[in-house]
Amino acid sequence: MPLYEYRCIQCGEQFEVRQSMGNDGSKLNCPKCKAGKPKKLISAFSSPGASDSFSMGDSCTTLSSGT
Repeated sequence: MPLYEYRCIQCGEQFEVRQSMGNDGSKLNCPKCKAGKPKKLISAFSSPGASDSFSMGDSCTTLSSGT
């Protein structure tokens, strides 16, 4: 099962939960203040056999300002 990161919108506590991909986390409570509905964070991940270095690839060498 994947490991997901959440942040409590009430107290700011960041915590991890191992849950199935189909679970949206809507029934989770913060382990610190017990508030419900924490925000799911976007996490970096690694895979077995991946290089120790991190690369964004050639396509991400510049960023657009959006204007």
